[in-house]
Amino acid sequence: MDVIIIGAGISGLAAGFFIHRQQPDMEVVILEASARVGGAIRSHACQGYLAESGPHGFLDNKKESQILLAETGLAETVQKAPLGDFQRFLCRYGRLIALPQKPQELLTTPLLGLGGKLRLLGDIFKKPFGGEPTIAQWAEYRFGRSVLPMVDAAVTGTFSGDYERLLVDAVMPGVRDLEKKHGSVLRGLRKKPKKAKSGGHLPAMNNFPDGMESMAPALQKGQDVRLHTLVERVVKTDQGWQVETSAGILSAPHVIIALPMNGSLRLLADRRPPVAMVPESRICNVALGCADTGIVPKGFGYLAPECEKRFALGCMFTSRMFPGRAPQGKVLLEALVGGRRHPEKLQLSDEELIAGVWADMGKLLDLPARPEFSKVLRSDSGIPQMEKGHPALLDWRLQQEQLNPGLHICGFGWDGIGINDMTRSASKAAESVCGNRGDDGAAEVKPVYF
Repeated sequence: MDVIIIGAGISGLAAGFFIHRQQPDMEVVILEASARVGGAIRSHACQGYLAESGPHGFLDNKKESQILLAETGLAETVQKAPLGDFQRFLCRYGRLIALPQKPQELLTTPLLGLGGKLRLLGDIFKKPFGGEPTIAQWAEYRFGRSVLPMVDAAVTGTFSGDYERLLVDAVMPGVRDLEKKHGSVLRGLRKKPKKAKSGGHLPAMNNFPDGMESMAPALQKGQDVRLHTLVERVVKTDQGWQVETSAGILSAPHVIIALPMNGSLRLLADRRPPVAMVPESRICNVALGCADTGIVPKGFGYLAPECEKRFALGCMFTSRMFPGRAPQGKVLLEALVGGRRHPEKLQLSDEELIAGVWADMGKLLDLPARPEFSKVLRSDSGIPQMEKGHPALLDWRLQQEQLNPGLHICGFGWDGIGINDMTRSASKAAESVCGNRGDDGAAEVKPVYF
């Protein structure tokens, strides 16, 4: 083989796709321990409803993902929900309040009082925060306490994590670079070179008529994917790399480990990573359907910060975003439960979860007494949490790649947890395999869209 890719989730499939795109003659094999491709991506069709137990979409603002769509044919069927057309809400003070999506809207939002709005400008006068602060510590220091519920909600919506444990250097390295280089975030944003104008339009969320799981077979097409093949050991040799599997031994000059972080760490345990395991957050999706009487607003959904003490982390108004998610005249709601703070809720029965979510949402929306459709979707995949020790782990990964030519590490969690993060990381691994320089490695400043 020329390249052995370990893992047939979106990272592994995308890495193989980008390698073939640049070097069509390379012999690439993708090894997958399970009976299916796609990793955490799973779509569920039941009684005319279509829900997801993994990612619910990805924004159309990253070139790598757009290349995948264009060259696999997925662009012909993609469904788009523009952020500019759909409101996002924060559960605050026991009600739903529209979130500001533009900087100027922070001046009028009821989520912040006058003092809180003025305090945002205090960032200009604050020196960079030293050490490795959590997101909560850093946000309070730079922008004041009033902004914390919104920050908490953004972290909940992305990581289902605890912003009092997640490190800002790991989650938002680009923003931290601005702070350290320019003395404040606001000053850094003003001095940051402007990219080509997009006409002021916000990006759109992408999904597909048959759900997110459509991505996996489209990426798998034309690739040598071997299922039921457990990788037991990866060994460096004089000729490159030897991969010992349940089906035999393979060798190649390049190996890409495209597994979730903890799967990668298990394979590389003999290389002494600074942590043996990364903490994970687990959630379940409670999909609920009822008659569409107009009670659900046109929006993506809402998020609830911890201070609101809600049963669910938030809820997506799925059938408002994408057509075909619910039968005619019905509406589909998908509520997320559990997360880093409340793993105990995942031990509840399906009946308890459904009752708890429906009662919780009924205090915010004028829902009927009970749902007409309900299904609890429990995922086997955990979301890696970028907590204490994470920057050292990223440094170790970079060192391993530099000291061991032909070793490439990508996959869920290493460069982020979104589809765009994984396709970008897979593209960089492919660039390295094909001998291309790629980008300069500068940390990206990612917008927060809730």
